[in-house]
Amino acid sequence: MHSDLYIAQHSNMRPVLEIAEQLGLGQDDMDLYGSPYIAKLRLSALDKLKDRPNAKYIDVSAITPTPLGEGKSTTLIGLGEAMKHLGKKAVISLRQPSQGPTFGIKGGAAGGGYAQVVPMETFNLNLTGDIHAVTAANNLLAAMIDNKLLRGNPLNINPHSITWKRVVDTNDRALRKIIVGLGGRMEGGIPRETGFDIAVASEVMAILALTNSLQDMRKRFGRIVVGMTHDKKPVTADEIGAGGAMTVLMRDAIRPTIMQTLENTPALVHAGPFANVAHGNSSILADLIGAKCADYLFTESGFGADIGAEKFFNIKCRYSGLKPDACVIVATIRALKSHSGKYKIIAGKPLPPEMLENNVADVEAGAANLRKQIENVKLHGVTPVVAINVFETDHADEIEAVKRISIEAGALGAAVSRHFAEGGKGAIELAEMVIEAANQPNEFKFLYDLDQPIKAKIETIATKIYGAADVSYTSQASSQIADYEANGFGNLPICMAKTHLSLSHDPTLKGAPTGFTFPVREVRASVGAGFIYPVCGDMRTMPALPEHPAAERIDIDADGNIVGLF
Repeated sequence: MHSDLYIAQHSNMRPVLEIAEQLGLGQDDMDLYGSPYIAKLRLSALDKLKDRPNAKYIDVSAITPTPLGEGKSTTLIGLGEAMKHLGKKAVISLRQPSQGPTFGIKGGAAGGGYAQVVPMETFNLNLTGDIHAVTAANNLLAAMIDNKLLRGNPLNINPHSITWKRVVDTNDRALRKIIVGLGGRMEGGIPRETGFDIAVASEVMAILALTNSLQDMRKRFGRIVVGMTHDKKPVTADEIGAGGAMTVLMRDAIRPTIMQTLENTPALVHAGPFANVAHGNSSILADLIGAKCADYLFTESGFGADIGAEKFFNIKCRYSGLKPDACVIVATIRALKSHSGKYKIIAGKPLPPEMLENNVADVEAGAANLRKQIENVKLHGVTPVVAINVFETDHADEIEAVKRISIEAGALGAAVSRHFAEGGKGAIELAEMVIEAANQPNEFKFLYDLDQPIKAKIETIATKIYGAADVSYTSQASSQIADYEANGFGNLPICMAKTHLSLSHDPTLKGAPTGFTFPVREVRASVGAGFIYPVCGDMRTMPALPEHPAAERIDIDADGNIVGLF
């Protein structure tokens, strides 16, 4: 099989105007963005589309992944392509990849094999500049905060309370904790400890994904809380004087990008919030447009259903008003076997040879995780379908075991998908099952009420979604919760920040652990985005990161064309 880049560069791309015509949009609804294959949509398209009926809305999630990932993005793309083979009109909505969460530029978020979004180079290298706009807006606010401190601190900001950090779109660990303000008043400012986050973890990125208009984005930027005064009153970006300028920097980034899959299915690419602290879902604006342009709208949530899908249901759907009709849970045989607890998977290294042997017992042991993720989707009244993303090393009776277990656990069914190797035609069986699931009676509901206390909402997620028996709080976390509730932020939804490698807080606990106490060590507020995010787990339980090559290799020919991206 050819490389992803070779497949992408030898695809039959159509001009983006032709792709937009599939959505009922024309040249007046977009602006080309440096290529005949990429365009930024104008938000005025929403008014043009408002009287059309909504598409069936399907989220693509997964079981708790291994460090290799289980193929949500390729499944999302494959489903969008498969619908064409069934005579259905589909559009996919997905996040833009970044350098940050990986160890360099990767192609995974663009899909792979014969399930890709193209042009691949543009998708992967952030050539639309959206993430750079997020970085600029975020860091403008950070600079203005320090300038306020330097100019006599007229807002009475407690420097030790400042939570707003700078960001960079690279996983630059040396910058995670730094001291700023060195060099005196003329060169540095007021010394204090801060740091850099990755750009996709910025509240600016979360706002981009959750906003529904330029005006709404302006209001959300103004509401951002950057810290507290000495008498514990919140300090906002508007008080700093940054909200309007941040909006100007983001005026083009707010517009979704329209691209296409290898089989010319429309793809709306917009926003890339990290799935822990920034909810992990693509933009509401892209979904509001896509929902009016097709029979089926597919989107994807980061990590497993306990993280991305839970936040899709309880944060994104609250703010969008869109109601999901079905949810796809992607599973692989290798991931199910890993949840038996017998195997260790390390990124960049071959799978253990014994893991490739036919072993139904290991699949059944690890299927506890699949059962729990099916339950997590059903808790929201949504019908789940299991996508078995197959590899050549999988065995027929292992696959049959997954189908049986999925139905027993309450999924509509489980379908084998070979979209990576075969494109849309390899996902037809899965697409047919998704259509059936989307036509089932829908009783979508949120997991918790917003008027519950913050701790009650945290405990609902921890016990019902993760399987915890109890929740513990550090004194710092309890104090922060009390301050947020006292300042009127208690009615926001919860965005839990925890490991993606386990249903629990401990990445070493595989399968579906129960009876554990879920620790909350810190609680922060993204007031502009509109959620509270508890930081969970004990740092001592976090595993060491594997050695991994950075930005492996990018080769460019004499004409400036990318000829290698590995």
